[in-house]
Amino acid sequence: MSKWWLTLLWLLPWQAFAAAPAPAAAAPATTVTILGVDHAAQLVSERDRPALLDAFLDRIRPDAICIERAPEAFARGDFYEFTYEVQDVAVPFARRHGIELCPIDWEPPVEDQKLGFGLALDAPPELRPLKGFMGFLSFGPESLQRDFFHADDPARLSKVRDWATTPAKRARHDLPRRLYLYRTYLQAQRIAAAARAHPGGTVVVVVGEFHKHDIEAILAEEPGLRLVQPSSLGRPDARTVQAHDRVEYQTAIASFNLLGVQAAGGAVDYAYVGRAVAALEAAGATPQARLFRVRLDLLQGRIGRNAAIAGCRAIAGEAGEARFAWTGVKDAARVDSWFDPFGNLDVRRRALLEAARETLATGDAAGADELLEACVAGLSPRQREQLRGYWRRDIAAARPPAPL
Repeated sequence: MSKWWLTLLWLLPWQAFAAAPAPAAAAPATTVTILGVDHAAQLVSERDRPALLDAFLDRIRPDAICIERAPEAFARGDFYEFTYEVQDVAVPFARRHGIELCPIDWEPPVEDQKLGFGLALDAPPELRPLKGFMGFLSFGPESLQRDFFHADDPARLSKVRDWATTPAKRARHDLPRRLYLYRTYLQAQRIAAAARAHPGGTVVVVVGEFHKHDIEAILAEEPGLRLVQPSSLGRPDARTVQAHDRVEYQTAIASFNLLGVQAAGGAVDYAYVGRAVAALEAAGATPQARLFRVRLDLLQGRIGRNAAIAGCRAIAGEAGEARFAWTGVKDAARVDSWFDPFGNLDVRRRALLEAARETLATGDAAGADELLEACVAGLSPRQREQLRGYWRRDIAAARPPAPL
């Protein structure tokens, strides 16, 4: 046996011991709070309003905010249409304050979506249905009272738990549940990774309430992580919330309830919407604020159709190139948004459309057609066809009888 080999045997234990690092101190735990949301319900419930989420995030000032979007889509600035609280509140807040954004969602590849469901889940048809899958979003009366901390109570989401733990009666129909379980598991793992990147810090997760308690169950024993319920952190007071209100939040509330399909359903908190419109008016008599006022007064019966028509005509004549401060439109090549068949119109065209709607309701079809033609002038061929398609299907078909 060579001497160098014996020397190595002799030296190794000592060298290994000498090189061994001292035991590392345990990293401080990261606080994780998971805020379960009902997507876009902030626009119909004052107890869950956008400014409240803004104020809550400002109170916590987390090191990172996890959002419900896949990393690949987030990297190209692509969000789900209906996750208002993500792209229109949490993401702008984080960017204003230099807070890291962590996309934590997962969705199957488009080819797998087509294989499993027969279509791409993120591609709406040329004319969206009024209700149902890929239809325009609206809320029932119960959502008007939704509280900001609604999802903290697991009992309120018992139907979700029961659905997630019960296979479909036919295995071939079980794909949505199976994808949900896999998706939520990966959301939890991405949240854990975000927490490890911020030892001792705070991470806030803004995610659909359907996922909240399953994520918490998965993360319950994750080392170095401390789960805290949002409600335990307290609710910002009314004055603080008011200080966090913004023109784009007020515009979104007014647009969703006064111009979208929500207005036709009748489930509108007019006091909440009225305060948003009043705040916009206080900032200036802009064309959008004037149009919101006409719609609000008409829907509440404070003015009649003729007054609404005159008001809309006047706004259209003076609006010029004015745009709405917020529309929620994802695809600018379309004429609609996820809650409004005509959500991508500018203020002038929208005022003309509303005048046409009310003119048709009086029985003056020729006058309505004239206003409609002025509205579509200058739109792209695709937008014109979509607008006329929605008009024929949803407005002209539902016109009330002319007053005697």
